Amino acid sequence: MAMNVVVMAAGKGTRMKSALPKVLHRLAGKALVQHVLDTLAPLPASTRIVITGHGAEAVEGTCQGQGLRYVRQMPQLGTGHAVQQAVPVLATDAPTTLILNGDTPLVQRKTAEALATACAGQRLALLTVDLLDPSGYGRILRDPQGRVQGIREHKDASPEERAIREGYTGMMAAPTALLVRWLSQLRNDNAQGEYYLTDIVAMAVAEGVEVVATRAGSETEVLGVNDPLQLADLERRFQREQAEALMRGGVRLADPARFDLRGELVPATDVEIDVGCVFEGRVELGEGVRIGAYCVIKNARIAAGAVLHPFTHIDGETTGVEVGEGALIGPFARLRPGAKLGRDVHIGNFVEVKNSTLAAGAKANHLAYLGDATVGERVNYGAGAITANYDGANKHRTVIEADVHVGSNCVLVAPVTLGQGATIGGGSTISKNVPPGHLAVARARQTVIPDWARPTKIKP
Repeated sequence: MAMNVVVMAAGKGTRMKSALPKVLHRLAGKALVQHVLDTLAPLPASTRIVITGHGAEAVEGTCQGQGLRYVRQMPQLGTGHAVQQAVPVLATDAPTTLILNGDTPLVQRKTAEALATACAGQRLALLTVDLLDPSGYGRILRDPQGRVQGIREHKDASPEERAIREGYTGMMAAPTALLVRWLSQLRNDNAQGEYYLTDIVAMAVAEGVEVVATRAGSETEVLGVNDPLQLADLERRFQREQAEALMRGGVRLADPARFDLRGELVPATDVEIDVGCVFEGRVELGEGVRIGAYCVIKNARIAAGAVLHPFTHIDGETTGVEVGEGALIGPFARLRPGAKLGRDVHIGNFVEVKNSTLAAGAKANHLAYLGDATVGERVNYGAGAITANYDGANKHRTVIEADVHVGSNCVLVAPVTLGQGATIGGGSTISKNVPPGHLAVARARQTVIPDWARPTKIKP
């Protein structure tokens, strides 16, 4: 069923106490409004409209989705006034208009579909939820037969009406033609001097249009964000849901309360994840992978049997990072975009790898840097060794063939190739190719001066 989809994203969010528009604050690493747009993307919409206002350019620049249209609410005079701005771009041949909030990020697709189905281009359908504390929510007013008669905004509600626990979530679906007419009849004679979208409920009742309430599947999916406390609460609720889904699939989390997924995690069987880990983008974990405490992993594929020791940081950005079977990474290691590690590779503490491939069995165990390098099998890369891959204008590649041993505190000035089985003496600066099997040493001869005395301070 084709429909208009309208997302209200114009509010400033004063209680957030931030220069950032409220809908651009992040939940699980993604803007609140983008969560809503991604949820609605599969729906068969004729028109997708985002109503912006405060920080409109920033909001419009952040929103992603096919066929989005933007209208601006300037100034912001209430929810009814917001939807009035969308009227000129509504598809009149779409019988239903679905209206959702940009600051309610966890609304589910099936809930939105149920709301549109309940409307069916004929009824006014409201999304409601029963709350232990409905403070701030409009209350659903019903007649003795249980039929919806109206919504009373919290600020305008009497004590008796505030005792009602069924709250209006701010989301509805309305017959398009009727919605346009009702919007034109809104008045602002209320405590806030605003045009309330909820006033159309009374108009529908007066005209004999059926008003129905569709219950949300859970409180969490309809919770909005108005201040940092609510944002943090929603973050933990969302992360707990994701953690529980992973555990039901067999992942062992040391503590689901200390787990953050800000993207997509695809685990195989027997995966173990310790506390404080953060996953971003798309991360694939092979069978038996173990992730130590406080690792941050973004856009990476970790093959079966690999172990990431605590405080490892992997950031694949757009090109990704690959870790081979049985590899041992960390603690305190850093893998950057383009790092591709083969089977049984060891990357130890304070080692950084960027845009480099390491073949099976290669080891860089301490305090080293590998950038723009091709490293062969069984290479031993010493502590303090670096590839000097940047000449101030261009990047150059270092090739280290199989079974090379690089001593500690070496500088490999790219472009340079170390032939198979070569040995580089500790403390060397290598700027020329080294043939296979050769020893290269490039450092000054040691000088020893006998009976040398250090200078002493001259006392005034």
